[in-house]
Amino acid sequence: MQFSMMFLMNLGMLIAVAYVANVIYKYGLSRTSTRFKYISSVLLVVFGGWVSSCFGFNFNETVIFDLRFVPLIIAALVYPRSYTLIIIGVAIGLIRFTFGLNMAAWVGFLNMSILGVLCAGLNYWMRRSTWRLIIKASVTILAVNIVNTLNIAFLGVIPWRYYVAEVVPLTLPIGVILSFLFALILRDFQMEQQRNYQIQQANELLSEQRDKLQKAKVILEERAKQLMMASQYKSDFMATMSHELRTPLNSIINLAQIINEQGKELDEDELYQYSDLIYASGHDLLQLINDILDLSKVEAGHMEIVSEPVSVREIAQGMMMHFEVTAKDKNLEFNLKVHEHIPDEIRSDSKRVQQILRNLLSNAFKFTHKGRVLLEISTQHLDRKGQEGDWVVFAVKDTGIGISKLQQHVIFEAFQQANGSINRKYGGTGLGLSISRDFSRLLGGFIRLESEEGKGSTFSLYLPMCPSDSKEADEQPFKLT
Repeated sequence: MQFSMMFLMNLGMLIAVAYVANVIYKYGLSRTSTRFKYISSVLLVVFGGWVSSCFGFNFNETVIFDLRFVPLIIAALVYPRSYTLIIIGVAIGLIRFTFGLNMAAWVGFLNMSILGVLCAGLNYWMRRSTWRLIIKASVTILAVNIVNTLNIAFLGVIPWRYYVAEVVPLTLPIGVILSFLFALILRDFQMEQQRNYQIQQANELLSEQRDKLQKAKVILEERAKQLMMASQYKSDFMATMSHELRTPLNSIINLAQIINEQGKELDEDELYQYSDLIYASGHDLLQLINDILDLSKVEAGHMEIVSEPVSVREIAQGMMMHFEVTAKDKNLEFNLKVHEHIPDEIRSDSKRVQQILRNLLSNAFKFTHKGRVLLEISTQHLDRKGQEGDWVVFAVKDTGIGISKLQQHVIFEAFQQANGSINRKYGGTGLGLSISRDFSRLLGGFIRLESEEGKGSTFSLYLPMCPSDSKEADEQPFKLT
């Protein structure tokens, strides 16, 4: 009965140690390194052997009966490295000396060292065996209990006849049963922990998926809103386009009809005047169609860019000559400012560069009623995404109506205007800036806008002095150096 009570007390203490170990792992070791967790678990197993000895049965003044080998059995079932079992067996044997340095302590040390080697061999066999876990665990428990009994019998700290006849019939079955019971308790405890961990992982996964779905929902709602806005913009664009197409076309038809019906009655000056109006209307209509075709080509990826030497000063002079008459008609000051160190030539597409500058200057004159328009050419050194380079900057500055901060991010988009009433007041389809932005990307550059409502605007075209092989540049922020 004393052996039974002692073994049950040992089992209870081992269960308490296992519970405390789980609490320590859950709240103290779960976020530590794998190596630290491994070392800590080995120390806890050794501690379990020491606790078992503390609550063992004192057979006499030196001999202690306990279940110190049970933690070693559990270690043999769970550890992936065989040499760890030898270390645990030797360590549990060494702690026996904390209860006194005598012959029984040396026998206990030798016994646990032998059991450590045995468990190391059993662990090696279990990791390579295809048998079921219950069979491997049963073999391990029986082998350790039997070898433990034989060691005590043959090492001689207790008279072997008395030990075999009186002690073994009680301690061996109880030891085997309690070893199985503790293994089952730990197995059930481990399965519960795994279930909790799986539930926690599932909850985290569901939470992550919920967040992703929420973000996807927000993105879809934003896309739907953008599609609705794009549809509205396109409808507004078609309404504006129908007006822009009808105006020059009606002028051409009406003037041609007048000439056809009254050609003999009209004098030469009137014929010249009508022909000039027909030419201007036809030119406006052609320009409108060209804008639409250019935009379609860019969006379809069919726009071809020709890389050739481009004279910077010739382009500037051409723009001056092209808009001098416009400046005089509107009574505006139009100046050209060329900084020092401007290269004579850059490699780009002359036609597209001129088209971009014409669009920017046309807008500048269209929306400027008084003051001046300035075309300024300079160079800048930019650090773009960690890649430094030199750029030629064509800046078109005006003192016109300006653009508010809220409207600046939409004016470059096709079919979107800063204000629909502006288009109705000033005319045009609003495609010029969208085409200019796309052309600048194809040329390896970009356009930057600085504006304040009521105080004018500055549109800056950046073109690389040494363009890369890529024909398209994104509109990421640039860092001035």
